[in-house]
Amino acid sequence: MARPVITPRSRTFPWLRRRTAALAAVALSLVLAGTGCSGAGTTSPPAAGGAPNAAPVVSGPLCDLLPSGSDPGNPAALAGQPAEVALRWLPVLTTFEAAVRASGMSADLRGGSGMTILAPTDDAFAAKFSEDDLDHLLLADRDTLRGLLREHLVAGSRSLSDLVAAGKVTTLAGTTMTVTGGGGSARLADRADTVCADYQVAGARIHIINHVLGDLPTTGGPGGHRAH
Repeated sequence: MARPVITPRSRTFPWLRRRTAALAAVALSLVLAGTGCSGAGTTSPPAAGGAPNAAPVVSGPLCDLLPSGSDPGNPAALAGQPAEVALRWLPVLTTFEAAVRASGMSADLRGGSGMTILAPTDDAFAAKFSEDDLDHLLLADRDTLRGLLREHLVAGSRSLSDLVAAGKVTTLAGTTMTVTGGGGSARLADRADTVCADYQVAGARIHIINHVLGDLPTTGGPGGHRAH
């Protein structure tokens, strides 16, 4: 599967650390099962030429460190791409994107009335789950994984300002959470903050957040390395 081109200046950021064995195993299992990537944007970076005339504007403290300008994966290049394709070009969402594929929920991101995707960063997953627990979720517990992902999906394609104006939203898992904020960011359930919001993709909005939602136990952090 093609991945975004990483420029030399981005090599110091945390998403370039070595991929875990779980993500590699998920990718291999999907290839062996014949569920590899297909469709536009999978063999070469999405081209900005197909984007709307007005380039989408994203906001949040992490945006400056993500693809921009003519870089593969920039907001204009992702506009109009299917959500599952767009996720592949955001280098801080490798775990979330792998979870979507492992759970078989790619089609769920294309709801008839649109979808709002609250996507935790790789660092958020590392803080939430130990490596062993993340391996188990990705490789062996699809039901729990699907439940976790539904905690991060909201029916309807909603901009950041829409979420803040509503004051609360209900996820596909049935959890109602408050939304507060303004000035280019929002706080969700008094637990997570948007760190780069308002990626516009086909029928959906992607808001990158810094915390994993839901009520699964926290086993990650400094003591969450793999058991030996």
